Amino acid sequence: MKKIVTLALLIFSLFSYAQAQEIPNKEHTFTITDIKGVSYEINGKEEGLDIKGLEGKIVFLEFFGHKCPPCLASIPHLISLQEKHKDSLAIIALEVQGYDNAKLSAFAKEKGINYIAVSEETSGDFVNYISQRAEWNGNIPFLIALDAKGSVQFIQAGMMPEASLEELIRQLTPPQTTETNQTAQTN
Repeated sequence: MKKIVTLALLIFSLFSYAQAQEIPNKEHTFTITDIKGVSYEINGKEEGLDIKGLEGKIVFLEFFGHKCPPCLASIPHLISLQEKHKDSLAIIALEVQGYDNAKLSAFAKEKGINYIAVSEETSGDFVNYISQRAEWNGNIPFLIALDAKGSVQFIQAGMMPEASLEELIRQLTPPQTTETNQTAQTN
């Protein structure tokens, strides 16, 4: 019996290893288009993502759904964070419960969303890529936080309080250089 269990575990391990090899880990390029018609080219890299047009910003990728109570409760927090950190933070919310661009646009207007909103209609390949790379099983809300260099620094399934998101932003904000500190002190 032990031999059968050991053999089964060995086969399972080999199968898992083979599947892991299929997970994309080399550079891939995607284009997502938000509800305003703005397109973002995203290059997957080993440690994270390069998003053209958002270089140098902390990026929160928030996978959410229009019928998900915790997702809906997160929206005011994200709106507030985007207002407070508009120069250093970009929030990209990807709706994954089936809204097309028109429905998501109306939803975003109704909720007062002031950050980038993208429907799965225009981001399906990217959503699949993230599912594989982050081993995301579809639980929402799902947050991936990238630092200003595009490296993944934090992944969270489930809602986070606004104070925790503020702390995350603080931790991801690069320290000011000595030159910047000296300039601020002389002014």
